[in-house]
Amino acid sequence: MKITGQVADPEVSRLKLSREIAEYREFEGEYRARGWFILGSEFPIVDVLMASNKTVPPAIVLAVRFDYTNYDLQPPSVRFVNPFTWQPLKQKEMPVRLQRANPSQEIPLPVPIPAMDGKLMLESAQDLLVARTPEDSPILCLPGVREYHDHPAHSGDRWELHRAAGEGRLANLLNTISKYGVEPVNGFNVNLEPKVGFSVTKAPA
Repeated sequence: MKITGQVADPEVSRLKLSREIAEYREFEGEYRARGWFILGSEFPIVDVLMASNKTVPPAIVLAVRFDYTNYDLQPPSVRFVNPFTWQPLKQKEMPVRLQRANPSQEIPLPVPIPAMDGKLMLESAQDLLVARTPEDSPILCLPGVREYHDHPAHSGDRWELHRAAGEGRLANLLNTISKYGVEPVNGFNVNLEPKVGFSVTKAPA
């Protein structure tokens, strides 16, 4: 069920978010080494920059705004934003794609090829960022994200089924975004148009 406005006790939501921030601060040195930087954490908003040290020079890859309104009656909202204006990005403006590799599938070959052991391995990846059009802001299509649970297509996958597992926790969400969006970055792509983008490895499993 979609909820608008703060309906949970704001002091309870504020306390739960403060615990998230306190736990983050315990490991802040490790998170900084991974390229995570909290720029602001004034309830209910947490703003985070995520950078890559694999590029030369190091580069900001993503800026993410978390909205913990009604936490944890509701999961947090997750929005990807411009790191300078903090305005939501459109799908076409996203500097990286968050892709998760699907398990490889074996396809038998009609004519055996010894070098391929008679089969072909088919690899595919799932986009974790979803938008109706390139002009729309993408949603992070994962349990533990408000936009995911508010979407009619996921009405059977209720937030209550995931809340106890910690899927809406700040560090867990940052870890997922880092794994599939930042860590695959291994350099820059420069096109002659000119257009600069990130070079990435294949999608993590």
